[in-house]
Amino acid sequence: MNAPLTTGKPLCISGLTKTYETRTGESMEALGPISVDVAAGEFLVVVGPSGCGKSTLLQILAGFLKPTDGTVSVNGEIITGPSIDRSMIFQSYALFPWLSVLDNVRFGLRRKTIPREQQRSIALQYLRLVGLQDFADKNIDELSGGMKQRVAIARAFAVNPSILLMDEPFGALDALTRRFLQRELLRIWQEQQRTVVFITHSVNEAIFLADRILVMSSRPGRIRAEWRLNSPRPRDLNSDQHRRLEAEIFSLLDEEVTKTFSWAT
Repeated sequence: MNAPLTTGKPLCISGLTKTYETRTGESMEALGPISVDVAAGEFLVVVGPSGCGKSTLLQILAGFLKPTDGTVSVNGEIITGPSIDRSMIFQSYALFPWLSVLDNVRFGLRRKTIPREQQRSIALQYLRLVGLQDFADKNIDELSGGMKQRVAIARAFAVNPSILLMDEPFGALDALTRRFLQRELLRIWQEQQRTVVFITHSVNEAIFLADRILVMSSRPGRIRAEWRLNSPRPRDLNSDQHRRLEAEIFSLLDEEVTKTFSWAT
């Protein structure tokens, strides 16, 4: 297996904005300005109302979109496009149905100068990490939704990225599978110590996973508030401490959602 990164790499977002031009020629501010530093190895979770630009932010961090203004840098180097050093995990799995489970995990490794047999060995190691080594030769359509997402997680980690970008990766799963994969993700992250930026609509999920939670405002999305969590993992979401935090975050989100629907009042 690839040697674990003990610190990941720091991520710096400085004065970031994103403006789109609509079909009618009008400008629509989607993001910003946003400035935030993400420490190496930190698990950062971002929550906010629908349409606030969370996914736009993540796509800029991935290099899929260019900002209108501001910069994003990793380890001091400005992001100018996608990189194998920043793996993205989507809600929709984004797996290749014509490839086997093993070949899906191997896919990113093909971009590296690694012999084919070593690619296979690395892919199998990460399938073991997510408990799917016995499904290596299966087709993707033979797997459940939770198993598909475990394949996506294995593929993301297999290329040995320093940063993981996760866009509501468990949003389409049932409650039990979601709970299981949250715990599995934490276990793998604690072993590998990558820097993670995780988008979710679930306040409970944010509290369960995060070192730090950012709450975004309604569009144009800005950082409205942040909380640092120092409580040990695994966290008891029914504790008084976490119930109070949940109430604080929901209170802020309620304000932002109200702004989104202000046209209806």
